[in-house]
Amino acid sequence: MPRKKVRLLKISEPQLGYSVDFGNTRVKARPFIKWAGGKSRLIPKMSKLFPPKNQISRYFEPFLGGGAVFFHLQHPKSFLSDSNSELVELYEIVRDNVEELIKALKSHKNDRDYFYEIRAQDPAKLSAIKRAARFVYLNKTCFNGLYRVNSNGGFNVPFGSYKNPAICDKESLRAASLALQSTKLTHGDFQSIVAKAKTTDFIYFDPPYQPLNKTSSFTSYTSGGFGENEQRQLANLYRDLAERGCFVMLSNSDTPLIRELYKDFTIHEIQASRAINSNGGGRGKITELLIINYFWVKKNRLS
Repeated sequence: MPRKKVRLLKISEPQLGYSVDFGNTRVKARPFIKWAGGKSRLIPKMSKLFPPKNQISRYFEPFLGGGAVFFHLQHPKSFLSDSNSELVELYEIVRDNVEELIKALKSHKNDRDYFYEIRAQDPAKLSAIKRAARFVYLNKTCFNGLYRVNSNGGFNVPFGSYKNPAICDKESLRAASLALQSTKLTHGDFQSIVAKAKTTDFIYFDPPYQPLNKTSSFTSYTSGGFGENEQRQLANLYRDLAERGCFVMLSNSDTPLIRELYKDFTIHEIQASRAINSNGGGRGKITELLIINYFWVKKNRLS
């Protein structure tokens, strides 16, 4: 049976470089942790393709990670989620108890032996504050700020050997806390948080990327991984949300599979820096895809 043709939403063209203002007091907040594939450096390009602020009812981000898009938008009705329970708990602690987190972080130090001692801890046996502080500490001091777990769910990234990492960035944490005050945070898979999304809600998907080749796979943010089956499930969800009249944006790698899954939508190419590669010569600019189900009446292009 042929697939139902998706209706692409036509919306008025925004003024490029418009100020994101939803009527709330925006905070100069940014991601407070490092995250593989984080979008902080791409925001100037991506923001040209965000739906106009006056047409967004609510904002959803099911793959929260570092939260760069949320911190840029700061929509007052934001629903943030991730399948990583420790990550979601960290955001809750930053939102609700940031001063206790700052206090706990001050006890950590940038030392190799100490790092492996903290990494070996069973997070289930720690208090919520200490568990959140452990998460930030390992993120700031491990190799490339990766979050990777083994099949048992144990964090297994090695020590990063940084000279002076910002283990306790008080200003960033406090600013993030203010920006998160009105958000709803949820631990769950990418489907659960958008179950009730409706017309004019804006959903941004930033899933673990489809590998460019067999040796470039990096999807183990949770013990379950994120493979081709999950990519297909996500594409089906994307289509369903588009049919509901939601504004949907998705980032992913430029592969034949991703282009095929989203061929009915508008695909933009965007240049990004590759930050994770065991071979230093393999780092540099790569093409990623930014996929939207809406387009401007007057075509808006990335520069």
